[in-house]
Amino acid sequence: MTARGPELFISDLHLSPHEPGTFRRFRDFLAGPARSAARLTLLGDLFDAWAGDDDLADPFNAAVVRELRALVAAGVPVDFVAGNRDFLVGADFAAASGASLLPDPCLREVAGIATLLTHGDTLCTDDADYQRFRAEVRSPAWRAEFLARPLAERKRLIEQLRQRSETEKQGKAMRLMDVNAHAVAALLREYAAASLIHGHTHRQARHAIDVAGRACVRWALGDWTGERGTALACTTEGCRFLA
Repeated sequence: MTARGPELFISDLHLSPHEPGTFRRFRDFLAGPARSAARLTLLGDLFDAWAGDDDLADPFNAAVVRELRALVAAGVPVDFVAGNRDFLVGADFAAASGASLLPDPCLREVAGIATLLTHGDTLCTDDADYQRFRAEVRSPAWRAEFLARPLAERKRLIEQLRQRSETEKQGKAMRLMDVNAHAVAALLREYAAASLIHGHTHRQARHAIDVAGRACVRWALGDWTGERGTALACTTEGCRFLA
């Protein structure tokens, strides 16, 4: 099969065995719109949690990986940028799924425009507590120590962290959980990009912004919670949300 459609971007599916409806929508998306895509890029939080690549044998994780592998086998390249929930995804996941792991941020031409791809959590700079936590858990020392623990223990710790995060969100101002405009502009200037596509905030929208006199655009992807599933489709004619 020759991929001939748009580039597709999705994020924040938070797939887990506790949300079978979301997995069904994801599976239908891969078998439907994604099959004719030029490329599918996952911008983080594909999984609600990822304890390490040694959890690939888990039946649910294996099912997700099979669906991605089938899409790649159909001729559609799949790229993956890690999110805050699945930053422990590594080379074994990439080999099993066929996905290519990208750095965050990643600069790529999309719809003929120099575009930055990022999960988006690094842009939420107003949330100082989260940024400190992120720096800690992304350090090589923390990662090595954590992955050295037994898988069952890692899963328990991740669930505790997830519950703590959900509780802390309830007391945070909404502005803390959105991207900072100055951080966005600084990143676009640093990479001389004119477009930014990100997830994390769950606030689907197109934002026209001015960066040092240049007309730029920020695309914020939506999440897949509830009954919806959304994607950004980009061609040489531009980008648009599918849902």
